[in-house]
Amino acid sequence: MTGTSPMSNKRYPSGIMATCCIPWDENGRFAERIFRRNVQHALHGTKLLYVFGTAGEGYAVTDRQYDEIVTAFADEMRRGKAEPIVGVIDLSMATIIERIKRARDLGVRQYQISLTSWAAVSDKELFSFFKHVCGRFPDCQFIHYNLPRTKRMVTGKEYGRLAEEHPNLVATKNCGDSQSHLRSLIEDSPQLQHFLSEAGYVYGSLFGECGILASFIMNWPKQWALFEAGQRRDVATMVAIQREVDIVIQTLFETIPDNRIDGSYDKLFEKMYEPDMPLRLLPPYIGSSDEEYHNFVRLLKQRLPEWVPQTSPT
Repeated sequence: MTGTSPMSNKRYPSGIMATCCIPWDENGRFAERIFRRNVQHALHGTKLLYVFGTAGEGYAVTDRQYDEIVTAFADEMRRGKAEPIVGVIDLSMATIIERIKRARDLGVRQYQISLTSWAAVSDKELFSFFKHVCGRFPDCQFIHYNLPRTKRMVTGKEYGRLAEEHPNLVATKNCGDSQSHLRSLIEDSPQLQHFLSEAGYVYGSLFGECGILASFIMNWPKQWALFEAGQRRDVATMVAIQREVDIVIQTLFETIPDNRIDGSYDKLFEKMYEPDMPLRLLPPYIGSSDEEYHNFVRLLKQRLPEWVPQTSPT
């Protein structure tokens, strides 16, 4: 399934949102051919694809790399009749604005933004950030990536106030599983579409429409089964799939250290359907090794064979 649910009363469609990781060759250069194939494959799973979250190393790319990758991504997304979503992460709000301008010149109109994080922003600074970013580009749509690395988590009530001020703030990404936070997102900022982790979706979907922020993009049928179960509020099916997700996580951290940055794990999943996907990250961060990848796939295939694509080498 590749579609999304109807818009209902939300500013943005629900569905499954997923990242596209960036492949780097042995010299640290953008491996464009592999990247384009990855985007084409991911579009068979969902049209809601983005680049430059944490897994996509949006915190690490130079301006030249940013422009090169956005150009390739926007091109492949439009070939697939989908709108590109571009993440912008930086310590400088001025740089965030400049990068949005450059991507906007390429026709990109959907952005995933994160708070500047050298220091935690105050309440006043939080609203100032959205005013300067969302307010500057009224013809663009913004998805806020709400994560602890920014040192300041936005609450459901704050999102409600921000949404009233900025009609082009349309959605959020939230990876936490705090039940009170998830419920507040759904109830206190109902006009926004909230994309939640698989575990968060199991709870959040009981209170209203939301989407899935996919962590394990090697199994689209299971992701869509989870999404559709949430739409039906089919708790038994959601719990059964979540148990499988827990086994994936357990297997992952049995074979690979749990102290690495997100892209180290996400590239493992992309490599399952794109064998040429290199696992390296931009330094100083360390990616998984080929040995770790094979150990993970081998053990996962023993425990949950349905979660391993048939093309994955073991």
